[in-house]
Amino acid sequence: MRQISFFLLVLLIVQGTVAQNAFQKAFNAEARPSKENVQIDFSDAAGNSGHLPISIVKGKIDGPVFTIMAGVHGYEYPPIIATQELLKEIEIGELTGTLIIIPIANIGSFFTRTPFINPQDQKNLNNAFPGKKEGSITERIAYFITTNIISKSDVFLDVHGGDACEDLIPFVCFYDNSEKPRQTALAKELSENSGFEYVVSYPYTISNTDPAKYAFKQAVQDGKTALSIECGKLGNVQLENVGLIKKGVYNMLETMGMYANGTGAHENIVYRNKQTYITARAKGIFYSTYGAGDTVRKGEVIGYTTNEFGTVLEEYKATNDGVILYMLATPPINIDDTVMCISTYVDP
Repeated sequence: MRQISFFLLVLLIVQGTVAQNAFQKAFNAEARPSKENVQIDFSDAAGNSGHLPISIVKGKIDGPVFTIMAGVHGYEYPPIIATQELLKEIEIGELTGTLIIIPIANIGSFFTRTPFINPQDQKNLNNAFPGKKEGSITERIAYFITTNIISKSDVFLDVHGGDACEDLIPFVCFYDNSEKPRQTALAKELSENSGFEYVVSYPYTISNTDPAKYAFKQAVQDGKTALSIECGKLGNVQLENVGLIKKGVYNMLETMGMYANGTGAHENIVYRNKQTYITARAKGIFYSTYGAGDTVRKGEVIGYTTNEFGTVLEEYKATNDGVILYMLATPPINIDDTVMCISTYVDP
């Protein structure tokens, strides 16, 4: 039995090394312009298996490495469809630098239509960074992205949307990290030039050794310029949101001097730098007449939860004045669910 276990462990290590070498070989190839699609296979000690699709697109001229990742949550469809269209549209002969595109990071979630988590190991990829080399399948994927993809990136763009139960207004966001002013300044510039109306910043509060958890926060921790697009909602493909994501990518690439297909910044940017979260303390049926993008006032009742017989279990009030960035938009609600995120601007 010990010999079998040892053999399985060696096999998993060899598989991981081969996968890493396949990506490294494609990334390090000198031919330009070129496009190579690589499938990185993963398996873990529990018998779970999956893969990570990666496209490495090299322009005619060497330059920055810009990574675009979608599908960290496999139910967030507009980002996934946007990357599919970008892969078809980008003319590699007109590209400067290199694009690393991960069109679906969480294959397990995508093909089972499972919100938030990979059902194989019940883990959320966007809560797993920096990952574990010999962990569960989700942790292994996070580790590979951290050690192989983020490490090669100059800019890391993590594209999300509202999951199956979330209403959301489109926005672009970055971490305001005073310890890395150059990277933060570029992330802010890319956000402002993205064409999105809402530009949201988050405080950066972790140390260099704390688990980053989120993908683009891991990139920030590793000294990269990183930001995220949030666009799409409710587990559907909205073509207007697919278009917004593509516009954001093209504007960022033009800002980086990598590709000339931008349309410029939004003419009326709305800045937000303080987010508060309302969390459920009761399990039941959620009701609200509000939606993402609505303005709320502090103390205003914005929803409530009942049990199966209609008895009100909990009432929710706005914690402050602001706009609803995203919120729960389907009836089922569980303890610790985020009811909504209210965003405002506070003078620094």
